[in-house]
Amino acid sequence: MFNALIVEKNDETGKTSAGVKQISLADLPEGEVTVAVEYSTVNYKDGLCLGPGGGLVRKYPHVPGIDLAGTVETSTDARYAAGDKVVLTGWRVGEAYWGGYAQKANLRADWLVPLPEGLDTRMAMAVGTAGFSAMLSVMALEDHGLKPGNGPVLVTGAAGGVGSVATAILANLGYEVAAVTGRPEAAEYLSGLGATRIVAREEINETVKRPLEAETWAGCIDAVGGAMLARVLGQMKYGGSVAAVGLAGGMGLPATVIPFLLRGVNLLGIDSVMQPYDNRVRAWGRIASDLPMDKLEAMIQPATLGDLPGLGADILKGQVRGRVVVDVNA
Repeated sequence: MFNALIVEKNDETGKTSAGVKQISLADLPEGEVTVAVEYSTVNYKDGLCLGPGGGLVRKYPHVPGIDLAGTVETSTDARYAAGDKVVLTGWRVGEAYWGGYAQKANLRADWLVPLPEGLDTRMAMAVGTAGFSAMLSVMALEDHGLKPGNGPVLVTGAAGGVGSVATAILANLGYEVAAVTGRPEAAEYLSGLGATRIVAREEINETVKRPLEAETWAGCIDAVGGAMLARVLGQMKYGGSVAAVGLAGGMGLPATVIPFLLRGVNLLGIDSVMQPYDNRVRAWGRIASDLPMDKLEAMIQPATLGDLPGLGADILKGQVRGRVVVDVNA
């Protein structure tokens, strides 16, 4: 028997509840690889799944946790053997499939990536989907020509998980980082991660009638979307790119096509869920080499399985800063 965070739904009231319970291997769904989970983390999707599901959970009872890292116990797939350290993000694990909020997980081998050299399982979960998405965003911007000498790079939602890791990576690579936050108290934290400029959210979160403003940003990693993304598009330098990786500010995009037509601006969509294996390995390798571990350590908020219901509610309210690392065995 082992511990798992189980979300259950009352069929009569439609309400969900989450709590730590003991389950067995027989309770787990089928999988080719059994992993002894060591750490997980908390993302926005986890907050949804810990609550009413947000349309992500297919059936109850359910074990959330879209990220996990641990050690292979058994495997019927030749790619993995007992003792291998592995990481999992995406593939709708923790949403449609039972995820990482348990001490053991049965998983498909195709979902796993070997833990890269230079990272342990705890630090891998300090990265998690948020940091993985941040690295994918940096890679996409670089693949479209971004270089440190091109000018400042804007990071929206900078105090969140994606923004925090993106800020640290960009600063470490030599970029001038402008960090957007709606929390004045986060300024010192963001400066510590390497941001050279703090931009108040109210300066940039409203649309303007002009489709173009002064060319300001060489690149942008946007975790907000909505009106802020529309505003940023009109402030990009000629040929600059925006990596769109989140929608904290809404799904709509009240923008015009003028930035694309007159400045050659690129809007790059970043998906971390269905990324091909080779690009996953590439991104994790870049994380191990380009993300300063001391900066990552400064982002960590430790947690246990019992803390997750409260943290899930907090992240939906935008009240979680940095990266939560869940020790499932604590």
